[in-house]
Amino acid sequence: MSYQIQSIPITKARINLGALVKRVHLGKECFILEKDGIPIAGLIDIDELEDYLELQNPEVSKYIKQSTKEYLAGKIRPAQALRSELKKVKK
Repeated sequence: MSYQIQSIPITKARINLGALVKRVHLGKECFILEKDGIPIAGLIDIDELEDYLELQNPEVSKYIKQSTKEYLAGKIRPAQALRSELKKVKK
C-alpha cells in the first residue's frame, strides 16, 4: 500500500488535529509536523507504528527474514493445513 506523506506546520496541525487523525487512520496518509520549517514529529496510523516498533526488535526482524527466506525457497503449505494443525494443538 502506498502512503501519501505531507508536511504541515504544527500550528495548523493543532487546529485541525481531529481531521488529520481521521485522514491518517482512514485515508492512510502520513503527516510530517514542522516548526519553523523544520520537521519535528510525524503522525502515522497505529498499525504502521506497531509494525515499525516490531521491526525494531532484533528477534522479530530475524524471524521475518527467516520466514521470507523459507517462503522464497518454497517451504510453504496451504492455509487449511495450518488451520487443521492449530485446531489439534488447541484441543
